[in-house]
Amino acid sequence: MRPAGSSSAGGPSAVVDTETERVVRRWQQLPLDRAQAAYPGVRGVVQELADAVADRVGEERATVPDLGPGVVVDQLRVMVYDWRQADLPVADLAERLTALRRGLP
Repeated sequence: MRPAGSSSAGGPSAVVDTETERVVRRWQQLPLDRAQAAYPGVRGVVQELADAVADRVGEERATVPDLGPGVVVDQLRVMVYDWRQADLPVADLAERLTALRRGLP
């Protein structure tokens, strides 16, 4: 099953799908010390996405729970889903995910 808003025809939705999986794969390959060093940046992106979704749907912003490096990419996937459900600009999400992946060690 394809996530809401995704497209097999290309475009920003396809980039979001691809970049999400690239971030996840890269994260899984990182040695623990590098993952721990990169964790604050990934967590920051997750929080930024959560804040944008809350603003869009008119909810109060809340801090995403700090569950550690082992869970942060799952939190990222949830926020990607929520972003799409909130009908926020997919192109913006694609850019954020690409920048996140490129910033990983």
